[in-house]
Amino acid sequence: MSGTGTQTVRTLVPMDVAGRAERVRAAAAEAGCDALVVVNLVNVRYLTGFTGSAGLAWLGTDELVLITDRRYAEQSEAETSRAGVDVRIEITNLAPKEILAAAAVGVDRIGLEAASVSWADQRQYAEWFGEAELVPTTGVVEQCRQIKDDGEIDRMATAAAIADGALAEVRPMLADGPTEKETALALDTAFRRLGADGSAFATIVASGPNAALPHKRPSDRPIGPGELVIVDMGAVVDGYRSDMTRTMAVGEPDPEARRVFETVRHAQQLGVEKVAPGTPISEVDKACRDRIDADGWADAFVHGTGHGVGLDIHEQPWVRATATEPLEVGQVITVEPGVYLPGFCGARVEDTVLVTEDGARRLTHSPKTLAVA
Repeated sequence: MSGTGTQTVRTLVPMDVAGRAERVRAAAAEAGCDALVVVNLVNVRYLTGFTGSAGLAWLGTDELVLITDRRYAEQSEAETSRAGVDVRIEITNLAPKEILAAAAVGVDRIGLEAASVSWADQRQYAEWFGEAELVPTTGVVEQCRQIKDDGEIDRMATAAAIADGALAEVRPMLADGPTEKETALALDTAFRRLGADGSAFATIVASGPNAALPHKRPSDRPIGPGELVIVDMGAVVDGYRSDMTRTMAVGEPDPEARRVFETVRHAQQLGVEKVAPGTPISEVDKACRDRIDADGWADAFVHGTGHGVGLDIHEQPWVRATATEPLEVGQVITVEPGVYLPGFCGARVEDTVLVTEDGARRLTHSPKTLAVA
């Protein structure tokens, strides 16, 4: 790891992209499919390493085919080769009818990603695949994406470290009363300067009464003294994302606002402490909600407790009361309880957390203290 100016040049741990096709084949077989058409571009990237904006993949019992257009002829070859994937690349600017029909000869049941295939596309595939049965699938690739390998974890940890560094740079400027937009721009700029590919999502900076709106877009409102300020942000490194929220205040807030913050901070701590392999995900949610409910703000916690993170900022598993499945080693989730009092204030505290063999490891490490300085 070497530095040039303020930007760090990082050597990332390799990912096992080549081994993913076999795991997805097994998941497709469990869903009753002999082959899978993958049209979700994030899933295409996961399987092949290809990052273009147009393409699909055919995953058969003995081959993986990437179909894209002429704009990506060189890029597709370079990226799949770099990923070490055994894939046949087909380049066409026409509908891939002939390519898919040929691949499907002798295949009885073909899976289509139900969340990504339109009704019109389904009718077209039905025509192309003739007598084959089309099977709507849900989460076949996504369930495989839940368990991160060492290379994926390294990218997410790097993205989290960049976010920590960006907040450390920008946090003191809140004392000067910048607008929410100015603060968000400073964070987004710092991400890139520190080596990220960009922001993981639209950075949220919400102050005073705006903080009572969980996903308020940054405005021209100046950040005022004594106000709670929610900053929700993340960075992207080689496609993988981090997610972190901190709540801060310039000067001493209203006593009730401070109580809101302390309740949320403690609830988040209790939720993180529940993260361990074998723990039902619902218990993480319950730990947070019970603490907030104890202070009388159950109705002010208006969103889920967390979600998986990876190539998407929101992906499986979902951390909520109905999620009874156990946590598994290699999953990366957020724990992010919040309390929002309309017209007054809001607070949220969030970390990106890796499930490890002996418990959990936080990837985000920025201080959770309320004071800016």
